Amino acid sequence: MGFNSAGFENIFAIDIEDEFLETYRENFKRHHVLREDITKVSNGTIKKLTNNHNIDVIIGGPPCQGFSIAGNIGRKFIDDPRNRLFKEFVRVVSVVKPKYFVMENVARLFTHNKTKTRQEIIDDFNKIGYYVECKVLNSADYGVAQVRKRVIFIGSRVTNEILFPSPVVNKFKSVKEAIDDLPILESSQTSTIPNHKAMNHTEQMLTKMSFIPDGGDRTAIPLSLRPTSGDVRKYIKYSSSKPSVTVTGDMRKIFHYSQNRALTVRELARLQSFPDSFIFKGKSISQQQQVGNAVPPLMAEEIAKSILEMIKREHEFQNDKRA
Repeated sequence: MGFNSAGFENIFAIDIEDEFLETYRENFKRHHVLREDITKVSNGTIKKLTNNHNIDVIIGGPPCQGFSIAGNIGRKFIDDPRNRLFKEFVRVVSVVKPKYFVMENVARLFTHNKTKTRQEIIDDFNKIGYYVECKVLNSADYGVAQVRKRVIFIGSRVTNEILFPSPVVNKFKSVKEAIDDLPILESSQTSTIPNHKAMNHTEQMLTKMSFIPDGGDRTAIPLSLRPTSGDVRKYIKYSSSKPSVTVTGDMRKIFHYSQNRALTVRELARLQSFPDSFIFKGKSISQQQQVGNAVPPLMAEEIAKSILEMIKREHEFQNDKRA
């Protein structure tokens, strides 16, 4: 959505999850999107899909599950079979040969294995002719009501001058600023706003969360009721005056700062900077996963603007050479 908003034209997109694709098609009706396993899409098909277009940029976020064990004796990050989708991303870049690519991943990859993992990724792109730089960006710097740090790799085959977006806000947007105008809901209630439907909580859960204040955590729950195990990110309430914690695919036990319930898909989407006109399809848990997996559109748009600026500079350089 960020690149779409910045004015880029889609040539083709690909995913394998049916409900994710239902959402994609609902919101990008003019895009050409495939439901396919990328490992089964041949180089010839990729060339046919791009139809000899001079592609400016390929964007994506291939999962890199295997980096957690990168560096173990006898196995490098690049060789881990769980990173096959990263290898597929490299393959598509090598076939299409765009001027640029943008690849997103979790922030801890930046320093993992004493930065060796990061360097392995860069080396893989260097081998196919791309100069690469990467930085950790925080979505809150771009007007997103969420502290979400992600590593962004930008590669180019036409320049060694890589641009990353600078922060655009002086003050982070708070959770309250992002969602407070939405209709008040109780457990299991719905509204006329798309995707704004409250989860159905048990009475036991409602009792537990009723003790937690704005920005508080499980320690506010009486000992006789307090959960003693599980994710420390659960049984907390958003702080209304701060940006959100990182939105993931499962936010069922992080609660609204003033309403006794978890956030709706629409509220989570607001924390990711999606407009209310963006509709999420599929089952509720799938919708949460879609929101949690997304790159915040406002941050993505700023990255897209950096790519546009690099394209502009490259054109000016070529024109100067011809002159």
